[in-house]
Amino acid sequence: MPLKPQEIEKFKQILEDMHRQLSHSLENASQQVKQPDDATGYTQHQADQGTDDFDRTINIEVTGKEMGILRQIERALAKIEENTYGICDISGAEIPKPRLDAIPYASMTVQAQEKIEKGQI
Repeated sequence: MPLKPQEIEKFKQILEDMHRQLSHSLENASQQVKQPDDATGYTQHQADQGTDDFDRTINIEVTGKEMGILRQIERALAKIEENTYGICDISGAEIPKPRLDAIPYASMTVQAQEKIEKGQI
């Protein structure tokens, strides 16, 4: 059963809120990664420097994953504009509402997602 216009509008609001929050979070993370470390120098212990480098690497990895989610959110918002939200990009089947409730930016059914993850598509 296709999504009703009011359901699509609800998902649009959720996606726009997620987009705003994630963009803000990424902006803050980006600033932290770019920010020079005031403690760097001869006085800092090597282990402390290693910990700082590790923390910075983790921050970059998390930021990369968040960027991927942000792209998926942007794709979902584009699908709303195209009137294809809730339709699987791969199979053309309807994405079940419980899946969209759990992951509003889902662009595939669970079956299509599994096939991609297994390398069958």
